[in-house]
Amino acid sequence: MKHIYHSSAFDTNIPVNSWWLESAGDPVETTDLAGEENATCDIAVIGAGYAGLSAAYHLCKDHGASVRVLDAAYPGFGGSGRNGGFVGPGASKISAEQTVKRVGMDEAKRFFAWQEDAIDLVDQVLSDEGIDADKAGDGEVGFAHKPNRVAGMRTYVDEMNKTFGSGLRFMDRDECADHGMAGPQVHGGVAIPRCFGVHPLKYCRGLARAAQAQGAIIHGEAPVTGWRKENGLHVLSTPKGEIRAKQVIIATNGYTSEDMNPGLTGRVLPCLSNILITRPLSAEEQAAQGWTTHDITYDSRNLLHYIRLLPDGRFMFGGRGGWDASPAGKAKMHQYMINTFREMFPAWAHVEFTHFWNGFICMTADLVARISHPQGDETVWSALAWHGSGVAAATSAGRMTARLAAGAATLDKDVPRIMQGLPPKFPFPFLRTRYLHAAYLAYYVKDEWL
Repeated sequence: MKHIYHSSAFDTNIPVNSWWLESAGDPVETTDLAGEENATCDIAVIGAGYAGLSAAYHLCKDHGASVRVLDAAYPGFGGSGRNGGFVGPGASKISAEQTVKRVGMDEAKRFFAWQEDAIDLVDQVLSDEGIDADKAGDGEVGFAHKPNRVAGMRTYVDEMNKTFGSGLRFMDRDECADHGMAGPQVHGGVAIPRCFGVHPLKYCRGLARAAQAQGAIIHGEAPVTGWRKENGLHVLSTPKGEIRAKQVIIATNGYTSEDMNPGLTGRVLPCLSNILITRPLSAEEQAAQGWTTHDITYDSRNLLHYIRLLPDGRFMFGGRGGWDASPAGKAKMHQYMINTFREMFPAWAHVEFTHFWNGFICMTADLVARISHPQGDETVWSALAWHGSGVAAATSAGRMTARLAAGAATLDKDVPRIMQGLPPKFPFPFLRTRYLHAAYLAYYVKDEWL
């Protein structure tokens, strides 16, 4: 498998060292493909993350399909087990205004409604399947990390409420402090309703077990190393055997290899995201900094930080950035994250960290998630590129892709138009990490100096 980053970032034998993995409980028992002859199914799903597992769950539950899920490691090895656990709106990095310009007002409203429904879907799955994923918080807050970002936030709230009825609320600095989020870089914020936090790996494993209970077969340690068509069926090869399927769903997001499918080559850009975890903070320590809310939060940087006080008192500090996935690059990012944390939370400069890890989100050249037919093959689906906000979006896209594969929906009628079709190919795709490097430098200047 080919990747544009250092191979260690995709090595399934290297421990992730995440707090989520340490605290998630028992792993999901998967089915060994080795020795199984004539392994067939209606639909094969590549990738046991939120999108792939949601597709498998809904295909079995709602459509009675036979499904096998293949993963290079185990359910939640990739981004679905490494993220911040933010259940909120997402799936693009373009503004509401840009969305309207691309697809018109009606389709923009449809896209934003889809994002809100995605949040409700996660809540529904948690409830229906009895998944204990440490649900916490009562909303999401994006805060202004500089005073000059406040006016733009006020305008954003007014426009989103007027145009989309989003129910957003602006909070000034004092209101943020009263809400339990205070610090030298908190100058106001936008409160977003309906959102909440989860333990991302517990949710992923719960979704996997729910899919298995509905009849899906999950094969771990089964990376797809070959793909051909034979007698009208897709034949997926792994080191442990082959699977034959009528249809295939690609749901590998930031872990999509360059040679997974020719139709996707050069069309997605994995980007590193990083997380620090502190030891549990006492109530006195939380009060000293003024950060006591369990709502999910993030700052106004382009290279944003995403922040949570976890139910057990640990503090999670996440951040985008880094273009070197090698061990040396990871070590540099680790130190950068520590330094930034201490600047943003000076009352906790003494606090020890217990975990640091990173993983890949997935972006496209036009900054929007996509559901498509790679190579125009109507028996192959891809659902990916959540742009760092995939807990809800990937879950919902998985359900939608299940409906598409089952013939219960059509791409042109049922998928928001902005998400339809393949993402555009990056110009000179071999330069993608250099593009990213340049973009990050520009973002850093905007975030810290302008």
